[in-house]
Amino acid sequence: MIGIEASTITQVIAIPITAVLYVATYLSFVRLLRYPRNWYPPSLSGSLATGALAALTVALVVLSPDGLDRPSLAISVGFVAILFYVIAAPAIAFRPASRPASRTVEFLAKHGDYAGLWLLGPALLAGLAIPNIKLQAVLATAMAIELSWFLRQLWAGRRRRLYPLNDRDLSVLETQTQGDLVVFRRRHGIRELVLSEGSVSWRGCGKRTPPCPFNLYVNRLGLNTAPCCRDHLKELNHYVDTCLSEMGVVHWLEGGSLLGAVREFGDLLDWEDDIDMSVLLDGDMTWERLTAGLTERGAQDGYFVDLFEKQGFVSISYDAPKPWPFRWERNRQRGEIRADIMIYRPAISHGEAVLERRSLKGAMPATENGGYGVPRGIVLPTSTVPFLGRDVACPNRAEAYLSVLYGDFRKIEYTYVDAGPAKARARIDAGGDSLSR
Repeated sequence: MIGIEASTITQVIAIPITAVLYVATYLSFVRLLRYPRNWYPPSLSGSLATGALAALTVALVVLSPDGLDRPSLAISVGFVAILFYVIAAPAIAFRPASRPASRTVEFLAKHGDYAGLWLLGPALLAGLAIPNIKLQAVLATAMAIELSWFLRQLWAGRRRRLYPLNDRDLSVLETQTQGDLVVFRRRHGIRELVLSEGSVSWRGCGKRTPPCPFNLYVNRLGLNTAPCCRDHLKELNHYVDTCLSEMGVVHWLEGGSLLGAVREFGDLLDWEDDIDMSVLLDGDMTWERLTAGLTERGAQDGYFVDLFEKQGFVSISYDAPKPWPFRWERNRQRGEIRADIMIYRPAISHGEAVLERRSLKGAMPATENGGYGVPRGIVLPTSTVPFLGRDVACPNRAEAYLSVLYGDFRKIEYTYVDAGPAKARARIDAGGDSLSR
C-alpha cells in the first residue's frame, strides 16, 4: 500500500515538472526561430540547449521504475517533432525567392495561426490510448499553448482597419491575378484583401495586430508592399534615423532603401520589404554602447530590438515588444516590418581605407580580412538625401555606393521576387505605364 501511495505521489509531482519542461522547450525553440527569419542557420548553442530540453522532456515521459515505455517514446518524439515543424514553417518560409521553401512549408506557413491545432485530434487519441499521465501532461500542455496562440492571433487581428489601394497597387494586383481576384485571394489565403461591391481594399496591420505576411505577398506573389506596411516602414525609418542621430552614431541609408531614395526620387521601392540602414562603429561608439542605447529606446517607445552580434547587425521591428513568456512567440508570425541595421568598422584592405561589414551585400567586394567593404571615401563624410518626406543620412557619393552594390542600379530588378511574378511586373514596366520610373 505504501509503495502504491509513493508511486502515485511521484506521478503527481512528475505532471507539473513535465509540463514545465515542455514549456521551456517550446520557448527555447521559438527563440531559435529568430535565425531563419533573418536567413541565418540557428546558433549551435541555442540548438544544443533546445535539443537538451527536448531530450530531458522525453526522458521524463518515457522512463519509469518499470523501464522504458516504448509506445510513449514513439508518440512523444513523433508528436513534438511534427508540432515543432508546423511551428517553424512561417520562419522557414521567410527565405527569399532564390531559395524557396517547399510546398509543405508554404502551406503550413499560410495556416500558421492555427495549424498547430490540427494535432488536437491525434493528441486526444494518443492520450486515451496510452495510459501514461506524463505523456498526457505534455500533450495537454502543447495543445493549450497552440489554442492560446490561435486565440491571441484571432483577437489581435480584429483590430485591423481598411486601407484603400492606389492605382499602382491595383494595376500590379490585377496583373498578377490575371483579373480573377477572388480565385487568387482564395488560393493564396490573402485574408487582408477585401472585395466588396466592385471595390478592392486592404485590411491593414497596425502596431497591435499581427503584421501582414508581405514577405509572401511581395516576394512570392509579386504584389506591391501593402499600404499599411508602407506607412509603418516610413514611421520606422524616421524613428531609427532619429534615434541614431540623437545618439551621435554615424549612419547612412543602405541597400534597397538607398536605391529607393536615389532612383525612386525619395520613395520606397514598390516591392520593398524592410528598411536598410548602416552604422559605423569607431572610437567611442562600440557595439555595447550602440545596442544598449537602441534597446533602451526601443523598450520605451514600443519597438522590438533584436541583436545579432556574431552576424554584425541589429534588427528593429515595428511590432511592440511582448512581456515574458510571450517575447519570442513573435517568431511564429508570418510577416515582419523591420529595419535591418548593418554594422561597419574601419579597416585597411589591399592598402586602401575601407568600411567593412561581416556579410555580403549585393556585389560588394571581399576584403583581405574576410569581410566585405566599400571605399571609405564614397561614404564619409556622410551626406543627406530626401527619403519618405525627410532628409536622411546617406553616403556622400550615393550613386557610386549603389554602383558598388548593384552595378547598373538604374535598371529595375525585382530582387527576391519569384521568376513568374517578376516577369509579369516587367511587362508592366516595359509598357511604360505609371509603374515604370
